[in-house]
Amino acid sequence: MSGLPERAGSSLNCRNDGGFTLIEVVLSLALTAMLLSLLSTGMYAVMNDWENDTAVLDGQLDQTVAVLQLERALQGAFPHSYRDPDSLGRLVYFQGEDETLSWVSTVSPQRSGGLTAWQLSSVEDEGVYLQLAPAKSDDPRERLASVEPVLLIPGYTASFSYLYEELDFSKQWREDWPGHELQMLPLAVHVLLTPFGDDPRQRPLNLIARIRANEHRDLRPAFQPQQSIGIPAQSPQLGGP
Repeated sequence: MSGLPERAGSSLNCRNDGGFTLIEVVLSLALTAMLLSLLSTGMYAVMNDWENDTAVLDGQLDQTVAVLQLERALQGAFPHSYRDPDSLGRLVYFQGEDETLSWVSTVSPQRSGGLTAWQLSSVEDEGVYLQLAPAKSDDPRERLASVEPVLLIPGYTASFSYLYEELDFSKQWREDWPGHELQMLPLAVHVLLTPFGDDPRQRPLNLIARIRANEHRDLRPAFQPQQSIGIPAQSPQLGGP
């Protein structure tokens, strides 16, 4: 008869046909977990590469700043002199060797007034160390020896050479510069920074700093010297005819 109610089982069957089975839910959760794990692994790799690149960039930036600061300090080298207690004469402080260099500069990293004594030393398998001390009227070596060295450029060894002028006005490089004997500053300093690690991104760095204190040697008077000294011609007096 058409008026009879439908059986309860028929409605349940219709409701089950429109949902998901337990197996389908488990498979979807497994696929979602797999995709999330792949995405997290990829994001971790990207973040790790980013941190490595950022660290390398920061290291290169610090290295560039150190080299620029070193160049400015060499350009500002000053012919600082001190009195020798033995000879009672004044000696120029600029001690340059192949792997160490000590000088007095008008440039200070702290931008403080006065002169600053710099000392660079290259230590094998460590890097280039820096010592700073205020330069006074005496020999600054004692104050430099009491200062703890700071690693300025890690991963590199430094070698120094010094430019001078021969009597025939030709320019030559030498491996040392005893300022107390030569009583002058070199024309320029060549600093070669050589990496000792296995990192292919590190390359040798060449720095040639011309010492500005020697620029006055090229100056010439802008007037012609007088041939004879005589009494200058009388100029008309104020109020005269």
